[in-house]
Amino acid sequence: MRLKEICNILESFSPLSSQESYDNCGLLIGDKNKEINSALVCLDCTEAVIQEAIKKNSSLVIAHHPIIFKGIKALNENNYIERVISLSIKNDIAIYAMHTNLDNNPLGVNYEIGNRLKLHNLSILRPKMQVLTKLVVYVPETHLKKVDDAIISAGAGEIGNYDSCHFRSKGTGTFRPLAGANPTQGELNNKSEITEYKIEYIVSSHRLNSVLSAMFEAHPYEEVAHDIFSLKNKNSFEGSGMIGELTSSLKEIDFLDNLKEVFRVPFIKHTNFLNKKVQSIAFCGGSGSFLIKDAIAKQADVFVTSDIKYHDFFDAENKILLVDIGHYEIEQYTMNLISVYLKKKISNFAVHLTDINTNPVTYR
Repeated sequence: MRLKEICNILESFSPLSSQESYDNCGLLIGDKNKEINSALVCLDCTEAVIQEAIKKNSSLVIAHHPIIFKGIKALNENNYIERVISLSIKNDIAIYAMHTNLDNNPLGVNYEIGNRLKLHNLSILRPKMQVLTKLVVYVPETHLKKVDDAIISAGAGEIGNYDSCHFRSKGTGTFRPLAGANPTQGELNNKSEITEYKIEYIVSSHRLNSVLSAMFEAHPYEEVAHDIFSLKNKNSFEGSGMIGELTSSLKEIDFLDNLKEVFRVPFIKHTNFLNKKVQSIAFCGGSGSFLIKDAIAKQADVFVTSDIKYHDFFDAENKILLVDIGHYEIEQYTMNLISVYLKKKISNFAVHLTDINTNPVTYR
């Protein structure tokens, strides 16, 4: 397949526009028109991973963490970032990153963690604000179904666990075609009236362009009357972290032992036990200290994440059990998530998981 086709498949799952402002997701190295024979999936793109890609004849590396994150002023191979970039270019290996766009995805990094912990009733811990748009379009009665089907198929009208949602009201539209117009109905210089529907949709902002393209393609009018409004509503299906429930409550020590087994962790950092059963579990892949107060507000018994700083542990204030299992450890199954998704979408395309443990932290 061409690289741009693979990029489109990945971005239909986790759009680049849903990444955080500080991030650098997407195609970092490579020609979009290049033919790709197979992909190697990893958490971190290191020199060893590029060497593995060369050995396995994989012309694409898909990583969770972007190798190019800060500004690069020279490629002198003075550090591992410059060496990885140089090695990939020399061997014509493309590099693609799925980072915070996959973190914010309701079926992304945190969903995979929740499934590994066998939690149910999963929901976003901190939903994003101002990432929803309201689209209003006026459609003649004769084309209501065609336009509605096109807009819904492009991803509009999804509200929580529901899709195909819209509100419509019937009314009368008036217009007068002027010189140069090519009206679907009516005559030049004559005022016309026609039965129309006003249809309203909620659209995730990152889908707006594709929804508008579908709307214009399906709509019969030369000039499509429509309105676009930015909303302040929370989007409950996009954001940071997740919270879910165990089927049965556990003792704190038993929950930690289960964490060790599931995530293959030799040691765990945590606050003092509160000596109560745990059932409501909040968690965040990667560095999630910024969500401690959110987890407390949602009355979670435990918050599992990584990279908790010394003073951040004090924020528990005996209200929650804070658990740090390590950055690599909590995100390691992201590789499986990406691999499974690609294999489902491209059944005849080879996708490999890296054999390299890229965790820079060791335990003794």
